[in-house]
Amino acid sequence: MGSTVVIINLCGAVALLLFGLSQVKDGVSRAFGARLRTALSTGTQTGLRSFVSGFFATIALQSSTATALMTASFVERELVKPRMAQIVLLGANVGTAVTAWIVGFGLAWLSPLLIFIGIGFYRASSSNRQGLGGALIGIGLMLLSLHLMSAATEPLRESSALLAFIGLLDNAWPVAFALSACIAFISSSSLAAVVLILSVSSTGAVPPALVLVLVLGANFGGAIPPFIASIGTAASARRVTLANLIVRGVGCVIVLPLAGYGGVLLQMLPTPQTMLPVDAHLAFNILLALVAWPFSTALAHWMTRLVADEVKPDMAPKFLDRHDLSNPVIALTSATREVLGVGDMIERMLMKTSEAFTRNDLSQLAEVAPLERRVDMLQQEVKVYLSMLGRVGLSEENSRRSIHIIDYAINLEHIGDIIEKGLVQQVTKKITLGLKFSDDGYEELMRLMNLTIDNLRVAQTIFVTRDFALARQMMEVKVEVRRMEKESAERHLKRLQDGRLESLQTSSLHLDLLRDLKRINAHIISVAHPILDESGVLVESRLRASQ
Repeated sequence: MGSTVVIINLCGAVALLLFGLSQVKDGVSRAFGARLRTALSTGTQTGLRSFVSGFFATIALQSSTATALMTASFVERELVKPRMAQIVLLGANVGTAVTAWIVGFGLAWLSPLLIFIGIGFYRASSSNRQGLGGALIGIGLMLLSLHLMSAATEPLRESSALLAFIGLLDNAWPVAFALSACIAFISSSSLAAVVLILSVSSTGAVPPALVLVLVLGANFGGAIPPFIASIGTAASARRVTLANLIVRGVGCVIVLPLAGYGGVLLQMLPTPQTMLPVDAHLAFNILLALVAWPFSTALAHWMTRLVADEVKPDMAPKFLDRHDLSNPVIALTSATREVLGVGDMIERMLMKTSEAFTRNDLSQLAEVAPLERRVDMLQQEVKVYLSMLGRVGLSEENSRRSIHIIDYAINLEHIGDIIEKGLVQQVTKKITLGLKFSDDGYEELMRLMNLTIDNLRVAQTIFVTRDFALARQMMEVKVEVRRMEKESAERHLKRLQDGRLESLQTSSLHLDLLRDLKRINAHIISVAHPILDESGVLVESRLRASQ
């Protein structure tokens, strides 16, 4: 019965530690998440800055797994270079080791104070203060869990069963390594595993060499969850987490046979013997960073060969068959089909940008740049193809049709540029900085975004059918778009005058989005110009004739 109570108490303390870790991560993400992401993505120009960025991000988030996945996503979007990403994770490993060392330094007496202060912040109205309060509560719970673990393991000091089990592990280091790795993997936290080892070793029954073996297992096991989480991502992201796993694995393989000597060296440190597990954890990660750092470039190149890039879709045109150039009607139909495909890509770019804007999800933007490159390539191929067709000699009608196809392809290419260089950058800024529009401003932008997507779909129909009624309707929509843009800008300025905080923070962003959506619509609506011009209903100037 006594052993059952000990196990329940120990499991409860571990559960409290994991809950505290999650509270710290959620609280810091809520309070400083956007700033952390921005600092991590921009603070990697040099090796030292990359290491420091990973170090502080992990201390703030209390999760090297979160830092690893965040870094991998930045590599996938080409915001962080692969070599710098490896150094970021070395800093993250040291950061989590420093956290374990601080937790193990006997600061449990701070727990009630931190929880008390955290509750005060958590009850504030500000989202940032609530996040900070949640983080302080989480740190307090972590320190409290360490105290509970120590109390739970107190009866084990005289346990013959524990002594026998430790004796078995001491004679089977690979088994001890695997057991510790499993604990870290299941808890998704090397920190939790090391703190548990710290509590058990405080009984004085665990030999120093075995402590080092268990710490090595915790380090290896903690690198597995981010790798598994990145399996479904792009090859560039998988390389980052796999390299981190390999670096830790190689370090463990080298140190494991020398654990006996390592235990003796660790005992010579001036810190208390009860701190041996966290000392070992910190020493291992510092040495690993010093040794692996010089090889980060070679490692990044090796990972490129080990994890191949995905097979990219064929970028060649689907319908531009040069054998059809002898038949202008077929050639023009083929070019029309190709440009319709370009329009579909533009629609997907707009949809992905809209989803990123509404969901605050940067991953939705990953497709935009590749699609824009393909749009550029295809519109160039269409122009070359139709210029070759023009040399054959075309009738006046076919010549006009060829020019209309080229004009529409060029307008689509301009829209792609505006999406990639304008909308995507503005949406990225909104997400990374954690900006929030006013409810009115958000609704205005979404109405214009949805109207833009609808207009593109109508333009695709007009391009194929050359329907006069639809073309005329499209020109009327141009007036509606201009009105929406003007009224939204005026309402936004009114909200600024009223001192609306959201409007103050997003002022330039709101106006830039309105401007770019208006420009996109201008290119879309231009598909109607040739049809209305041929019908004689399009005037060259919007100026009213003088009376």
